[in-house]
Amino acid sequence: MAQKPVSRPQKPAPKPKAAKPVATRRPARKGAAKASPRLSQPLLFLVIETLALMVSGLIGTISVLGRAAGWFGGSDLTQSLLPFAGTVLILGILSSLLLAGWLLYRRKIKRWAANGPVLSALVILIFSMAYAGFPGFQADLSHLRSLVGGAEQAGRDSIAHQVYAAYRRANHEDLALILSRVKPYEADIHAAAKRYGVDPEVLVGIGVAESSFLPRDSKDGGRGLFQITAVPKRITKEVAQQLSMDKPDPQNPRDNIYLAAATFHHYLGEMKGDLFLGLLAYNIGPRNGGLASIMAQYGARDFFTIQPYLKDLPRDYPIRVLSAALAYRLMRHEGGLPPYHEGENAKAIQALGIPGLDVWSSELLPTGTVPKVK
Repeated sequence: MAQKPVSRPQKPAPKPKAAKPVATRRPARKGAAKASPRLSQPLLFLVIETLALMVSGLIGTISVLGRAAGWFGGSDLTQSLLPFAGTVLILGILSSLLLAGWLLYRRKIKRWAANGPVLSALVILIFSMAYAGFPGFQADLSHLRSLVGGAEQAGRDSIAHQVYAAYRRANHEDLALILSRVKPYEADIHAAAKRYGVDPEVLVGIGVAESSFLPRDSKDGGRGLFQITAVPKRITKEVAQQLSMDKPDPQNPRDNIYLAAATFHHYLGEMKGDLFLGLLAYNIGPRNGGLASIMAQYGARDFFTIQPYLKDLPRDYPIRVLSAALAYRLMRHEGGLPPYHEGENAKAIQALGIPGLDVWSSELLPTGTVPKVK
């Protein structure tokens, strides 16, 4: 009898293993390598703090060195050079001590407020900038310019004093009458000056010196407000394009103003930005080859060395222009032409500055940066 096969018990099927969750990768964000905002903010504050302290330090350094230059001006070894050198040495020591004190201070204040150092630096900067607007700082800056600028700055200072002297000697009633005629042309003068990058107050001074703002034709060929004579063809073409016309008419006040601004800009460029030479070149015009040719002929290098060779040409032309420009600035800021006499009035007028010789534009001078002229 055949035996039945014995059936073996079957092992239960293994349970399927639970699948491990697959980690999904997030796409890398653009700029992820850069510092997070939490890290960049302290760095930004540190930069602001450093810049504020540097600017404040520069203002303080200019003030101290300028004051020392005013006190110890001269060439004597014991009374001038050694005291000034000692001031520089003391300034270096004090700067090191102030820096060490600031580092100690910022550690302490940072424990109380994380933004304490940058806020303190900004407060120091505000006070420093306010001090820089006072006449005392302007005087210190002038002394330092004279010290560092050497012969060039001494020449500029000499011309500045001549401008103040010319303004003092001028008949202020007649000058005020002349400047009252500027009003109808003022908008075009400022627009043309802006277009060609020249000082609008100096441009007014040129108009006063050329025609007293009475449009006329002169015997030497000058025409209109700015006595336009032989204008280079390139400038005439450029002005025509600017005014959208075929050819500018010197008899038209607006055309005359734009021709004057473009011509003055041309001569300033020819004289490498030297204001006095630029004004002199405008006055001489193209005759005898122009000022550049005259200077090359005699080997003159600046406004002072060309003086002996000008013969019958007006050497005082830049002085007259800048004196009228100063009067125009005073008229706009003071509402009149105050007398220039010794004392506070003279200092106030000097603090306002001479157009073309200072770093401030009359349109940028903030109210209250100079004392009121009496």
